[in-house]
Amino acid sequence: MAAAGRQGGWLGAIEALGNRLPDPVVLFAGTAALVVAVSVVAAGAAVDHPATGEPVVVRSLVEPELLRRMWTDAVKNFAGFPPLGSVLVAVMGIGVAERSGLIAALLGRAARSVPPAWLTPGLLFLGANGALASDASFVVLVPLGAALWASAGRHPLAGMSIAYAAVSGGYGANLLVTALDPLLAGLTQGAAQLVDPTATVAATCNWFFNIASVFVVTGVGAVVAPAVERRFGAWAPRAEDRVDPDGEPVRAALIAGAVTTAALAAVAVGWLRAPDGSWAPVYDSMVMLIAVAALVPGVVHAWATGRARDSAGLVKLAADAAGGLGGYIVLAFAAAQFVAWFNWSNLGLVSAVRGAEVVRTAGLSATVLLLAFVVLSGILNLLIASASAKWAFMAPLFVPMLMLLGVEPATTQAAYRVGDAVTNVLTPLMPYMPIVLAAARRYVPSTGLGTVLAAQVPFAAAWGVAWTALLLVWDAAGWPLGLG
Repeated sequence: MAAAGRQGGWLGAIEALGNRLPDPVVLFAGTAALVVAVSVVAAGAAVDHPATGEPVVVRSLVEPELLRRMWTDAVKNFAGFPPLGSVLVAVMGIGVAERSGLIAALLGRAARSVPPAWLTPGLLFLGANGALASDASFVVLVPLGAALWASAGRHPLAGMSIAYAAVSGGYGANLLVTALDPLLAGLTQGAAQLVDPTATVAATCNWFFNIASVFVVTGVGAVVAPAVERRFGAWAPRAEDRVDPDGEPVRAALIAGAVTTAALAAVAVGWLRAPDGSWAPVYDSMVMLIAVAALVPGVVHAWATGRARDSAGLVKLAADAAGGLGGYIVLAFAAAQFVAWFNWSNLGLVSAVRGAEVVRTAGLSATVLLLAFVVLSGILNLLIASASAKWAFMAPLFVPMLMLLGVEPATTQAAYRVGDAVTNVLTPLMPYMPIVLAAARRYVPSTGLGTVLAAQVPFAAAWGVAWTALLLVWDAAGWPLGLG
C-alpha cells in the first residue's frame, strides 16, 4: 500500500511542517497556557461592550479568584464541553452497527453498485448537508468516507479527506434549515436591534444562499478532489477491506432500519416539536435520533450473523466502540479548559472590539469591508472553532457597523458563515481532529496532523475563492438571501 505524504511541492512542505506539530491534545494545552500568559500581559485593557455599553476588561487568569476557578471548575468545564456528550452517544449507537459488520457490508455494496465517478460528488453532497445531523456528522461520515474508499479499492485517506472537508467546510451550507440557523439568527437580530429596535432576522434569512452553497461545496470540491486523491497514490486493498455482503442478515437489518427511521420520524413530527410548532427540540434530539436509528439495525445484524446473541454481547459491541475514544476524551478535557479560560479572561471580546475599531477607521467601501469580514471570520475560526461562540461576540460589533454602511444583517451573517466554514478544515484546534486521525491511522498508522491538514488546503483555497465570489455577486445583484 502507498503511504500518505510522500510527495513534494508546497503541499508536501505544509505536510512536513504539520507533522512536526505536537498532538492536538498538546496544542490545546499549550494554547491554554498561552492564554494565561497573554491575560497577564494584557490585564486591565478595556473596551465598551457593543451591546450593553458596559466596560469589558481583560482579566489576568492568575488573579486569586480566577486561579481558584481554574482548579474548582476544571471538572465542570470538562463535563460541560458541548461536543463530548454528542460524540459518546453517537459512537455507542453507531458502534453497534459498525462492530456487527453491518456498515462494512453496506459500504461493500455501495462501492460495487455506485459508479466510481459518482462516489466523490455523492460524498461531498452528503457532507455539505451534514450540519443537519449536528456533531454526529463528523463521527459518522469521516470514518465512513475512509471505509468506502477502501471498499472501492481507492486510498482510504483520500475518502477520509474528502469527507472531512465536506462536513467541516460545508457547515455553512445546507438544503434545509438546521439547528445552527435559529441560533445565529437570534444573535444577529439582537445585534441589529442596537441600530434599529424594530429589526427582525428570521432563522431562514440565509436559506436560499445556503442551498446554493451546497452546490458550490459539491461542485468545486469535486473539481479539487482528484488532485487531492492523487497525492495519496495507489492503494493495495487489505484482506480486512474486502467485504462479502452477507445477504439475509443485511436485508433484515435494512428492514429494521427502515421501520426504525419511520417510527423516529413519526415521533419527531408528532411529539418532539415544541407546543408552538418549533423544530428546536427535534434539532436538539438529532444525535440521539441518529444513534437509535443506527443501533436498532445494528442489533438485528449482530443477532442474525451470530456476532451477539444476548444482551452481554450487544453491550460489549457498544463498549468496544466507546473504548476507542480514549484519545478524544483526553483532548476534550484540554479543549474544555482552553475554551473556559479564554472566556473568563475576556481576551476574545476585547480583541474583537479593538479590531472592529481599526476596520471602522480604515474608510473601506461596504463591498471591501464585507470581503475583509469574510477573511477576519476565517482567521478567528482558526483559534475558536465554535460558530455560535464566535458570533456571540462578533455580531454586536460587526452587524451594526455594516448596517450603518448599508449592508443588511442577513448579508453580514452570510459573510460570517462563509469565512467560518472555509477555515474549519484548516484549524488543528478542531475538537473532532482526533476522530479524523483515528480514522486515518486504521489504514496508515504513521499518519500525522500535517497529512490531514495538507489535504485540506486545496479545498479551503478553492472554496474560499468560489464561495466569497458567490456572496459578493449575490449581494451586488440584490438577490434575497433567504426568507424573512
